[in-house]
Amino acid sequence: MQVVAKTPRIEVRITGEISAGLLRALEKECGRALEIITEPDEEYVDAMETDWYRDAKAGLTPGETLRIYRENAGLTQAGLGMVLGNVPRQHISGMEHGRRAISMEMAKRLAAALGVSPARLLGLDR
Repeated sequence: MQVVAKTPRIEVRITGEISAGLLRALEKECGRALEIITEPDEEYVDAMETDWYRDAKAGLTPGETLRIYRENAGLTQAGLGMVLGNVPRQHISGMEHGRRAISMEMAKRLAAALGVSPARLLGLDR
């Protein structure tokens, strides 16, 4: 009795330069089944210059921006409150969730604590 079994397709991805010896070994082993696809060099772009980033940034509220910068600084809400001079965690939470307005004076204090400009924090630099 004969059994027919299909061999699953195998994809091997090698990046960088491939040695001639490895290429010969692959050609010898795989024969015509070997398919070599060369891809152009990847192009890197500044993420902040992409349409995706601009669209995402346009949708951020000042509170969401505050949360992002706070987390990037490695601070908890309570920790940021301490840096600001005993501002209660609930106030920071309220600003991040849009329940408490961020005054210009508070924006300046937050920006100084987080190392960004008040305009960036409030989304006025768009």
